[in-house]
Amino acid sequence: MSVLVYIAQNQGQAKPVSWEIMGKARALADRLHVPLIGLVIGHGVGEVAAEAIAYGADRVLVADGPAFAAFRAYAYADALKAAIAAAQPTIILAPASAGARDAAALAACQLGIGLAAECQDLDLDADGNLVAERPIFSGNILTTVTFKAKPQMATVRSRSFPLPTKAMGRSGEIAALAVNLSELAEQEEVLGFEAAEAGEVGVENASIIVSGGRGVKGPEGFAPLRELARVLGAAVGASRAAVDAGWIPYPHQVGQTGKTVRPDLYIACGISGAIQHLAGMSNARVIVAINKDRDAPIFGVARYGVVGDLFEVVPALTEAFKAKLGRQ
Repeated sequence: MSVLVYIAQNQGQAKPVSWEIMGKARALADRLHVPLIGLVIGHGVGEVAAEAIAYGADRVLVADGPAFAAFRAYAYADALKAAIAAAQPTIILAPASAGARDAAALAACQLGIGLAAECQDLDLDADGNLVAERPIFSGNILTTVTFKAKPQMATVRSRSFPLPTKAMGRSGEIAALAVNLSELAEQEEVLGFEAAEAGEVGVENASIIVSGGRGVKGPEGFAPLRELARVLGAAVGASRAAVDAGWIPYPHQVGQTGKTVRPDLYIACGISGAIQHLAGMSNARVIVAINKDRDAPIFGVARYGVVGDLFEVVPALTEAFKAKLGRQ
């Protein structure tokens, strides 16, 4: 028996959500008195495996080779299934991030394992069974998911748990994992990649997000938001209306059909607060809304609201933060 954690990585860099899950998994494994095993899939990912030990894994299984250089759903699912066979876990956890959630879903379906998706909290019941909390109906209801059989699998949203302390002197075992690729995996082919905007903070893992909606009035309207984000070290987000209008690329979209985020601070600028957008950001710790319409629904979830023109308020905020933080 064990607890198995799928460690998502991209180009040899682990996604922070993987370590957030590792910290929670360490606590669960200790309560169950079983080892914590990590799984790393990729090509040249030895450093990620070593990091996994530092973040709490007792053992790390590594599927490393050219076949895993780029994410391919069936190939990565085959690696996860091989890890499940090797680790014999009672609990399997994976990030609810692009790629990882696809591989987890495929493996769960092919092995007949119950999967709770997009969870935001995990616990154990009195018998040591996994209890998962996940939102439904655009975040309006929280459900508690239990499982009828083992192993029990869950994918976990980013920023659901704090980042654990990295213990560089920690020891553990790193072992190669043999993976037999299925016929479906052999048929997959990656044709190429198109890089997203470089140098910007991604909304998925950002602790601060400055987001714009229909009220920015056009692509140039994001300029003051980007400046505020630069001063705060924040990510730039957007509502679906702004993305659909072509003012900003889709990776910035927050909401039911975009990214679900849980930042410490979310500044909504010119966003009315449609239910689809609220579903993606209402779990932010602090929400600040800036909107000319005092009746906008966004004020219903905001801790602080400013009724005013964002093109006046945002630059004023930026200057205030520059003075407060000593930044230019």
